[in-house]
Amino acid sequence: MYAIVEIAGQQFKVAKDQKVYVHRLQEDEGKKVSFHNVLLLEVGKNITVGAPAIDGAAVEAKVVKHLKGDKVIVFKKKRRKGYRKKNGHRQYLTELVIEGITAKGAKKVKAKAETKKEAPVKAAPAKKAAPKAEAPNSCESCTG
Repeated sequence: MYAIVEIAGQQFKVAKDQKVYVHRLQEDEGKKVSFHNVLLLEVGKNITVGAPAIDGAAVEAKVVKHLKGDKVIVFKKKRRKGYRKKNGHRQYLTELVIEGITAKGAKKVKAKAETKKEAPVKAAPAKKAAPKAEAPNSCESCTG
C-alpha cells in the first residue's frame, strides 16, 4: 500500500514506516501530523486517482526531528570579466516517519475560523462634476 501525498508544497510517494525529509514544518518534535491532500492511493491492485485529491483519504505521520540539509555551493562566474561569486545554502528540513495511510473516513481538522462580523460598507455619495471651463486662447492672432 502506498500513496502520493502533497506535503509542504511537494509531492511524495510514501508507504508505512518510511522516513521522509520535507521542508521545515511548524509542528514540534514528537507531534503527530495528518496530511489530507492525497493525490493517488494504491491498495493491492486497486489504484484510486483523485481529482485533484481523494476525499476521506489521509496520511498520518510523526515528526521525528528538525535538521538542516547538506551544504550546497552556488558559484557564479563570468569569463574574462573578473566576476566571481561564491555562496552557500543549507535547507531547513523536517524528518517524518509515516505511521499509516487511511483510505476512507479520515476527518479533516478545521482551523479556528474567525467569527468577526464586519458592518456592511456604505457607498460614498457620488460627487457632481463641475462644468468644464474653456481654456483661454494664448495666441490672439490665431483667433482671427
